[in-house]
Amino acid sequence: MKNLVFRKPELFKNTRRILPFFLVLFFIISSLQTQAQQPLPDSIQSLTLDQCIDYAFKHQPALNQAYIYQSITKTSNAISLSGWYPQINLGGNFTHYNQLPTSFTVDSSGAPVKQHVGVVNSAVPALTVTQAIFNPSLIYASKAAKYYNIQSEQVTDSTKIDLVSSVSKAFYNLLLTIEQINVLREDTARLTKNLNDAYHQYIGGIVDMTDYQEAAITLNNSRAQLKQAVENVIPQYAVLKQFMGWPPQTHFNVNFDTTEMKRDIAFDTTQELVYEKRIEFQILQTGKTLQHQITDYYRLSFLPTVSGFFNYDFDYQNNNLSALYSNLYPYSFIGFSVNLPIFTGFYRLNNIKRSKLQEQLLDWNQVSLKSQIYTEYTTALANYKGNLYNLFIMQDNEAMAKNVYDIVTLQYQQGVVPYLNVITAESNLITSQIGYLNALFQVLSNKVDLQKAMGIIYYNH
Repeated sequence: MKNLVFRKPELFKNTRRILPFFLVLFFIISSLQTQAQQPLPDSIQSLTLDQCIDYAFKHQPALNQAYIYQSITKTSNAISLSGWYPQINLGGNFTHYNQLPTSFTVDSSGAPVKQHVGVVNSAVPALTVTQAIFNPSLIYASKAAKYYNIQSEQVTDSTKIDLVSSVSKAFYNLLLTIEQINVLREDTARLTKNLNDAYHQYIGGIVDMTDYQEAAITLNNSRAQLKQAVENVIPQYAVLKQFMGWPPQTHFNVNFDTTEMKRDIAFDTTQELVYEKRIEFQILQTGKTLQHQITDYYRLSFLPTVSGFFNYDFDYQNNNLSALYSNLYPYSFIGFSVNLPIFTGFYRLNNIKRSKLQEQLLDWNQVSLKSQIYTEYTTALANYKGNLYNLFIMQDNEAMAKNVYDIVTLQYQQGVVPYLNVITAESNLITSQIGYLNALFQVLSNKVDLQKAMGIIYYNH
């Protein structure tokens, strides 16, 4: 009893010193929990992953640029093929002779006679029509137009695939942080209760000061993690908005079903890798076809260019300028034009040689691309399998850690074990909970990477 009497004054003295600290600590915790739980206004949309992807397909700048480039390609093909249509031109010239040209004839005696020929004023409007019959450049444009359109569509498909992958992974990263906030919120609530219990036990003289100080330290650590997670939500929303093309200053909430996500982690890992399904491989194949068309074009350049033409000239002539258009002497003609370059300084031969070398480069690019695709596939497959196994382990650990924490907490309240056991059990619980969330969303991201590596990301747009 003497010892108890002597401890009470010191006990109440310590209480007065630490009470403000606990009041401030509880206020900060309450503020963090309110911030983490604060709902968004009703006017703010709540979007699922599919809705985020749908929005991105309509508003993402890179994808809309790809659509524009696709239209530019079609327009460029139309420009290149316009040479097959008749080319109609209207032109003319006006001539005024200050001195008429001189011509010589012979008289009856054979002597040369000088005389001026022509008229002083002449105006010749002319209508010219030309039609290409055989032209290597136009033949190349006709054959290549189809492949340029295919290539532009494949580039757009590649942008769509990257968009689905980026939006999905950004969505999962955001959900991971939100779920971590929920876990840390529960953790701070448990630790707050533990701190209260330790404090009252200390006041009651059951435990010494170190127990509630250790409880305060643990709570501070959890509070710091919660604060960091809450702050991380803002930049992760910004990343998702960037990939979606969402206005930065406009907010939205994310809507998700964890149960459905758990069902979505399944993937058939026995599928074989088919290189031809990768959009990068398809783009390269189209590029090889186009390069071969260029080689054929340079071979065709040894052939002549043939075109037909028709001219109709309105010839007005008169010595009096004011009466120039009173007399018309029209004429017309039709014909063919052939142009065959004989020697161009080995220009055409060197172009063929260069184009063949570029085809060889593309062949080696294909070899390199296959190696890159295989590396991406094996890496994604290994990550998926490893994290899927880790997910099952973390799920078991979470269940066991929760059971251990409940038992140890009860034992501590009964005075069977020291508070250090509670701290260890709490640490294991929060670690297993966070580990399970990390594993879950990591598997979902790994599945996206694996689908992309195998070229089987599908979209209905």
